[in-house]
Amino acid sequence: MIVETPKIEFRDLDLRFTAEDGSEVQVLNSVNLNVKEGEFVCIVGPSGCGKSTLLNIACGFLNPTRGQVLIDEVPVTAPNRKRVFIFQDNSVFPWLTVSENITFGLVDQTPAEKDELVNRYVEMIGLTGFEHAYPRELSGGMKQRVEIARALASGPDVLFMDEPLGALDWLTRLKMRADLVEIWRQEKKTILFVTHDVEESVQLADRVVVLCDRPAEIRAVVDVDLPRPRSLDDPEYLQIRDEIFDLMGLDHHGIEASQR
Repeated sequence: MIVETPKIEFRDLDLRFTAEDGSEVQVLNSVNLNVKEGEFVCIVGPSGCGKSTLLNIACGFLNPTRGQVLIDEVPVTAPNRKRVFIFQDNSVFPWLTVSENITFGLVDQTPAEKDELVNRYVEMIGLTGFEHAYPRELSGGMKQRVEIARALASGPDVLFMDEPLGALDWLTRLKMRADLVEIWRQEKKTILFVTHDVEESVQLADRVVVLCDRPAEIRAVVDVDLPRPRSLDDPEYLQIRDEIFDLMGLDHHGIEASQR
């Protein structure tokens, strides 16, 4: 029997820190999780429970108090250019054009190779014709597309995404979700995606990791075995969505069980 080696492995992860008053605050408690190569995994949980903290540890920005994260069986001790972090707050450079943003930081490619990358990813993200536009000329959704294209152009094997669609309006988010799924299908990157939006997680993920309140532990891992693209009205979609809401102690309106 062949056992598949996880792409990302969280082993017994704890994080504690000392507050200003000298008390100890535990953020994460014994988190264990395996993520397969090419898998799209979303992490949801109550606000402030430690979702982003978990992502920061996986990317190498933070060191855990106990345990470790391994990528390709190698412990993560620092950021790595093969693993790109995409934030909620858009970080495209306002003084660079779309093309210049996409190729920023690419030092090993020739001008011809950079042009090829720009053409490929501009077409993939739907911004053909905007190659020479500046961020001030783009909508919020278009700027987020540029950031995703820049991340992909650097050739990462893992994308860490921390609520990257959180600042967008609802209709733009809906379109961006569909586009992100298509990009993932084409690129086959491993994606670890933090969101507070349960609907978003079910629409995007192969699996949804549900964290409990702080100190965060994994309450459940929910498989989303539905074909893509996913209909928001599909009874199976709604059943999975409501299962996750229930695990979080909420109904599908976001109302806590104790308030019903």
